[in-house]
Amino acid sequence: MKVPFAVLLAGLVGLCPSFAAWAEPAQGSFTASQRCEAFQSIRKQSNPDELEVQPGQRYEVVEVNKRDFDWLRIRVPGSTTPLRWVAAGCGTVEGLVFNTGKTEKPAAGGDICSLPDQHDGYVLAATWQPGFCEHASYKGSKPECEGLESGELQISHLTLHGLWPNRQSCGTSYGHCDGPAMKLSADTLAYVRPWMPNFRYGTSFGRYQWDKHGICQTQMDDDAYFRRAADLVRQLDASKAGQYVVANIGGAISRRAFYQKVEDEFGSTDAQNNFLLICSGQYLQEIRVSLPRELKAADSLVGVVDGQFASRRPNDRSECRADRILIEAGGR
Repeated sequence: MKVPFAVLLAGLVGLCPSFAAWAEPAQGSFTASQRCEAFQSIRKQSNPDELEVQPGQRYEVVEVNKRDFDWLRIRVPGSTTPLRWVAAGCGTVEGLVFNTGKTEKPAAGGDICSLPDQHDGYVLAATWQPGFCEHASYKGSKPECEGLESGELQISHLTLHGLWPNRQSCGTSYGHCDGPAMKLSADTLAYVRPWMPNFRYGTSFGRYQWDKHGICQTQMDDDAYFRRAADLVRQLDASKAGQYVVANIGGAISRRAFYQKVEDEFGSTDAQNNFLLICSGQYLQEIRVSLPRELKAADSLVGVVDGQFASRRPNDRSECRADRILIEAGGR
């Protein structure tokens, strides 16, 4: 069904060629109450695949046309062009926050960079533990590194550094929200331990990750959060790019070949923007993956990302720059 004329007219009043210049980045959710067209462009009313939002379906908001918005730019999963404009009158909006590119103070008070559920995505940080332990300065605070050095611990897969709720306008400052203390069950500790080897020796690092990052989302309690994080690392390790790393333990990988494997598996060049390789010198230390705010249940990272690719790769001074990246072997 087409957008009702009255709704469409309200949205089109005042539109001009500078529309895109005054669109405002935002984050929230939109739930459709009726079937309405989802346009690629409002001015041109272009919708070549006749995509429509569906009643009762919830969508992520990424932009509005102005502060007192009558149009929302939403992300429609499964579409080859997922960012679409829909008239605000076609549904309801919840939790809308404007992304100004600087720290904001919400109406309720407090720093938005330390308020829970203000994230617009997640970052999965997966460590190549031998490379970290051998070539990064950890100041004797990592018993798992001592275990690798002594030969007590053998690691031949990616491990969990953290699952970080991320808010782009806060940069790396989003974290340290108020929330409950970590109290993981024995079953969860056993489930996560193979993928977070620090848990073999205690829970201090896990508690640090929870206190800094985990409590900034409320969709998952601590047990569900760490289990999901472990599952995501397992999926990354099992991916084509992850297995490329594992297959070259003690040798080297090509940065170009790594990103080509990402592109091949996800079916899009843009998928490379969701992956960041972190090095200590020439050695791989970490792989970071940008994930959407809604972590869908899926059998692989391809399903979790669900075509929601970043517009560009994040900047980090520790990004691997050379094409040849060494993969440290662990243990004696």
